[in-house]
Amino acid sequence: MIVDTPRRPLPSRAQHVGFGAVGGFARRLDWVLLATVGALVAYGLWAVDGITRFDIPGSPDYYFDRQVVAVVLGTVGLVCATLIPTGVYRRHWRLVYGAMVAMMVAVVVVADAVRGSKRWIEVGPFQLQPSELGKVALVLAIAGFLVERQGRVRQLRTVLVAVGLGMVPAVLVFLQPDLGTALVYGAAVGAVLFLAGVRWLHLAVLTLVVGCVAAGVLWFLPSAGVEVLKPYQTARLTGFVDPASDPGGLTYNVTQSITAIGAGGLDGRGVREASQTRLDYLPEHATDFVFASFAEQRGFFGASILLLLYLLVVWRALRVATVASDLYGAIVAGGIVFAFLFQIFVNVGMTMGIAPVTGIPLPFFTVGGSSMVSNLVAIGILQSIHARGAHAGGRR
Repeated sequence: MIVDTPRRPLPSRAQHVGFGAVGGFARRLDWVLLATVGALVAYGLWAVDGITRFDIPGSPDYYFDRQVVAVVLGTVGLVCATLIPTGVYRRHWRLVYGAMVAMMVAVVVVADAVRGSKRWIEVGPFQLQPSELGKVALVLAIAGFLVERQGRVRQLRTVLVAVGLGMVPAVLVFLQPDLGTALVYGAAVGAVLFLAGVRWLHLAVLTLVVGCVAAGVLWFLPSAGVEVLKPYQTARLTGFVDPASDPGGLTYNVTQSITAIGAGGLDGRGVREASQTRLDYLPEHATDFVFASFAEQRGFFGASILLLLYLLVVWRALRVATVASDLYGAIVAGGIVFAFLFQIFVNVGMTMGIAPVTGIPLPFFTVGGSSMVSNLVAIGILQSIHARGAHAGGRR
């Protein structure tokens, strides 16, 4: 006897199209960039595990576990950012900008002061640092403003308004106080203006104005009795200008950082023998000076691998800018990669004494959930630009 068994329904045309669309979108992602970022994140977790192993007695995995949570949250943000077309940010740049400024105002209003700074908002068991997320949001917003006025981007008024929009969050961050992040904001705005096609004359004038403001803040105003910077910020900048002025005071951190890097040698001293890090001779060894601690533990070879991974990320990110399907995507990609490169240069530079100590985190390495999430979201935006740019290129 033949039994008529029920047959599985064949996939509909819509299902075929859906699976095909998903597969096609996945193929258009920059998998080299994704793999490199994945390697960086894993490398950073390995570094954090060693650098912070002796920081909390009885809890050697305290910072490592928190960093893993940040990676998970950041990965979710990366996926979401990849799926969102960048045209959404371009059309709603005012909303992006308003949300960013609102978060920073909320820091001033509701945040508690931690070691003299108001930078974090308590969100359940976590601390959110809006200024880190603002690094990406600012690029999205300013790029949207300039692309919306593409025909007037060479007019001085447009440039001044864009600079004014950038100054609002930069000043709010500076008042927290967070000089390093404010500098990142300024660098990002400058990069976006350049990529948008602002006249060289306007860029030169802006550079001159920035130089005059810096000179006023550092020398002229203090000589008149007006202190703009906090005492410790002034001390950091003074120590950078004259490193030998006070090795036991103003420049103690940098002196210990250079010592740690030199002690690492070629292949490092390992976790237990890295006395600068393990015995806490190097302050802030998991945040500001994480590169120095890693160089002490893993040596020249370990630090070189890290810098090569950064170089590969920068190269692939610049490639994203070249394949973008529109001007907005190209500007956003360029702004993100420049801010990323600026942070790497300043953080690594300050551990060697070739840049002032400003508290700028090292991407994917510094202990801090907000920084990790922000950087992974930025990578997601780059993937979104690449996937849709590759699709547009294929149609052409």
